[in-house]
Amino acid sequence: MLDGEQIPFTAGQTIMEAATDAGKFIPHLCWHPDVSTHGSCRMCVVKINGRFSASCTTQAATGQVVRNNTHEMTSGRRTSLQLLFIEGNHFCPSCERSGNCVLQATAYELGMLSPHFDHFFPDRPIDASHPDVILEFNRCIQCELCVRASRELDGKDVFALAGRGMDSHLIVNSESGKLGDTDFDVTDRAADICPVGVFLTRGQGFTVPIGSRKYDLAPISEQPFAHHRTAMADDANDLGDPIDAADVVGIDLHPATSATVRERANHPSGAEVGR
Repeated sequence: MLDGEQIPFTAGQTIMEAATDAGKFIPHLCWHPDVSTHGSCRMCVVKINGRFSASCTTQAATGQVVRNNTHEMTSGRRTSLQLLFIEGNHFCPSCERSGNCVLQATAYELGMLSPHFDHFFPDRPIDASHPDVILEFNRCIQCELCVRASRELDGKDVFALAGRGMDSHLIVNSESGKLGDTDFDVTDRAADICPVGVFLTRGQGFTVPIGSRKYDLAPISEQPFAHHRTAMADDANDLGDPIDAADVVGIDLHPATSATVRERANHPSGAEVGR
C-alpha cells in the first residue's frame, strides 16, 4: 500500500516489480525489467517490517509493511548518490546526457544540492575505437546494466567488470580491450540501457536541446515504465499512519517526499548537480 492504498502483487513478484506495476516510484539505478536482477546500487533499499532490504531482490509478501521514500530513506539514498558523483567525473552542465541521465534525475528527485564530499577525479580513458559509439568511462557507475544486457539480450558478452573495491572498473572483452575490436553494434540493447552517459553515439550530440529532454520535461518519478507517478507526503517528516501488519494484505508503501524536497530546494531540472 502507499499511504493506506493497497498495492496488489502476484506470486514471485519483487517489491520493486509490484510497486512499478502499481505506478509507484522506488528510486533505482541498476534495476531494469528486461535483465536479471543485480541489487548492487542499493538505491532501492526500503524498510520492510523495520528491516532494510533491496526492493529489487525481495519478494513481495502478504503482511509486509514497507517504508519507501521516508525522510530516513531519502537521506540515505542522497548520501549514496553523493558518493557516486565524487567517485567518477560527472560534469552535468557539459554532459551530452544532461536531462536524459537517470543519475542526474534521481539526484534532483532526492534533493541532492551538492556532492558534499571531496571529488576523487579518477583518471579514466575514453575509448573512441568504435566507428559508431564512444565509451566515456568517466561517467560509469558500475551498475552492470550494459554487462547484463550484452550477455542476456544481445548474446554477445562484450562487457564485464574487473578489479575489486576502488579498483573496480568496466572493461571491454576483447584482446586489445577496445570496443572497436568487438562485434558490438550501435543497435545493441547494451548501447541504450546505460543510466548515465557512458555510451555516446557519434554525430548525435545535443540533437535534442537541453531543456527539452526527458527529465527536463517531467521528474523521474513521473516517467513511464520504471519511473511512475507516486503519491507525495505534504511534509518530509510525515510518514503517514502506520498500518498493523496483521491487517495488511499486500504491501504498505509509505508516502514519498521527493516533491516536497524539490520544492524546498527550488532547483530546476537542468541545473548543475555534478559539481
